[in-house]
Amino acid sequence: MNQPLAYVHPGAKIAKNVVIEPFTTIHNNVKIGEGTWIGSNVTIMEGARIGKNCNIFPGAVISAVPQDLKYNDEDTTVEIGDNVTIRECVTINRGTTDKMKTVIGDNCLIMAYCHIAHDCVVGNNCIFSNNSTLAGHITVGDYVVLAGMTAVHQFCAIGNHAFVTGGSLVRKDVPPYVKAAREPLSYVGINSVGLRRRGYSTEKIREIQNIFRILYQKNYNNTQASEIIEAEMEATPERDEILQFIKNSHRGIMKGYFKSN
Repeated sequence: MNQPLAYVHPGAKIAKNVVIEPFTTIHNNVKIGEGTWIGSNVTIMEGARIGKNCNIFPGAVISAVPQDLKYNDEDTTVEIGDNVTIRECVTINRGTTDKMKTVIGDNCLIMAYCHIAHDCVVGNNCIFSNNSTLAGHITVGDYVVLAGMTAVHQFCAIGNHAFVTGGSLVRKDVPPYVKAAREPLSYVGINSVGLRRRGYSTEKIREIQNIFRILYQKNYNNTQASEIIEAEMEATPERDEILQFIKNSHRGIMKGYFKSN
């Protein structure tokens, strides 16, 4: 940690075995956990809370003030979990008075040039590929994959285990367990590959597929589909999670894909 070419504010609280490379700047009111490595030319600003065994690559800026004109120098934070990798030139802004914090869960990989704006809440085990961008107030579940160049509209929600293909514009909420693609962003199936990798059985995957067939392939509106799913499908954690996601959606969920004539 004793790197003479880095600046560490005396008020920063840094574990003894943190490695800080040259030309990095760490501001006041920062906490960094054990085993974390911080590369050269990183800037970690006030309000950053970084967990254990993280890797932060050159050029990243963590906990800069929000790019929101309503922000008025409130005492807000960025909270990053354990075992998170943040690649080159990633920017993560701290919260506003909405949530007072921006949160990144454990075991996430945030690839180069991604941006995570104020008041976002990102779950565990997520992968954001290069240049993915989250506007403010976005909620992302666990095990979500955003392929490169994905842009997500403010206040959207993305459910657990969802996969969004590269170059997508996410304007509506993306339910859990699905693959989302095309323009406008649409349901193109469930994320069966990801689910198998995480130990979901063939029977469980088929159950999830049947739920989304009712929702997206039977020409029901969301209210009708939800009522049928609740009445006809066995109550399981996955079924209930999907129904609750639809019920809680503020922007509305994305549509199914239909080929134009």
